[in-house]
Amino acid sequence: MSSDRIQWVLGLGYLVQGFRGFPWLGANFFLTEELHVNPGVLQLLQNSANLPMVAKPIYGVLSDSVFIFGQHRIPYIAFGAFLQSLSWLAIAFLSSSNLSIFALSLCLLLSNLGASLAEVANDAIVAEATKQQHGNASSLPSFVWMVSSLGGILGNLLGGFVIKTFSSHSTFLVFGILAFVQFLVTVNIRESSLKLPKNPSPPSIKKHISDLSHVLRKPEIAYSIAWIALSTALVPVLTGTMFFYQTKFLKTDASLVGISKVVGQIAMLLWGLVYNRWLKSIRPRKLIAAIQGTIAVFVVSDLLFVKGVYRDLGVPDSVYVLFFSGILEALFYFKTLPFTVLMARLCPPGCEGSLMAFVMSAIALAFIVSGYLGIILASFVGVTVDDFSGFTRGLAIEAICVGIPLILTSWIYDETEAKEKSKKKE
Repeated sequence: MSSDRIQWVLGLGYLVQGFRGFPWLGANFFLTEELHVNPGVLQLLQNSANLPMVAKPIYGVLSDSVFIFGQHRIPYIAFGAFLQSLSWLAIAFLSSSNLSIFALSLCLLLSNLGASLAEVANDAIVAEATKQQHGNASSLPSFVWMVSSLGGILGNLLGGFVIKTFSSHSTFLVFGILAFVQFLVTVNIRESSLKLPKNPSPPSIKKHISDLSHVLRKPEIAYSIAWIALSTALVPVLTGTMFFYQTKFLKTDASLVGISKVVGQIAMLLWGLVYNRWLKSIRPRKLIAAIQGTIAVFVVSDLLFVKGVYRDLGVPDSVYVLFFSGILEALFYFKTLPFTVLMARLCPPGCEGSLMAFVMSAIALAFIVSGYLGIILASFVGVTVDDFSGFTRGLAIEAICVGIPLILTSWIYDETEAKEKSKKKE
């Protein structure tokens, strides 16, 4: 029964978090169509709004050590949902004339603060339940991945339709209401019903910081986190530029852009199913390296797309946007699933929230750095709203940067290799 209750709590939480693509798609079109920002400003806002994600270790330590009414997971999920609801409803009820870039940025920061709090608590529950390995707990990482992907599918599928039929503001209102519903449901759940393992150490912030510091000094954890962060931060992604290229240069319809993201989310959903069914037993290092190589191939494919190679072969631009653009965006997140499973295995009891929060914070910071480097790269190759002639050079550089981390995959902890080395020493 506790396993079913855990799946219910996590299912709702990850579904809502996956659905965040719904208002964010509206925000992208609002920024470009109504506030008339350029590609650099769009990508700057997209990545700056993720800054609250960098402070996840702080939220993780709080979640591990500060109990609210005898609970240390559910209250943080509920408060995170409330902050998201508050921020998106504020955006929805502000008129377009009063909604400046500054006001929108503040609301987006508040929304992502709420999302960060909820994600940290949800990730900690997954890590705790996975370590227990009871009932369906061992498949929880794949379960929440698939539920989040399902939320993304619904959000992006409905997003393009709502924007085209109604307005960008409609997406803000709908998500604000949905997040409030999550808040109401979550506050009525008692954490004791989840039957999570008791923390063996006293609920002291100082103790948890010390424990986290000790865990992060372990080579198998430190080097693995360093690789996952570096493999993302080194890549100057050009997502904002690609969005402008598709919507402004190619005149791609909003609904098609939304559906392309749906294809990416479907790919993520299938990835969760495939991983849980066939790939869990594959060594994480080998699997993560294969994903990194696949990303490089897709970036090269984007380069060929912008050069018009596929168009010359008879493939319409709309077909490529629909089936490949969303998949590339999703691929950058594929390696997160096997990596978080690896971290959950290595994490000692009582530090789940802190460590998983640190891991997700490192990944979030890496994505922000990657986005900022993309802005610099777009400027360096001379991409503007009206001139995309340097876009292919930028994509070529991006592809090279994706390939560099493959040289350092030995940093990812390999349990089989560690056992073999241990036997040789004996």
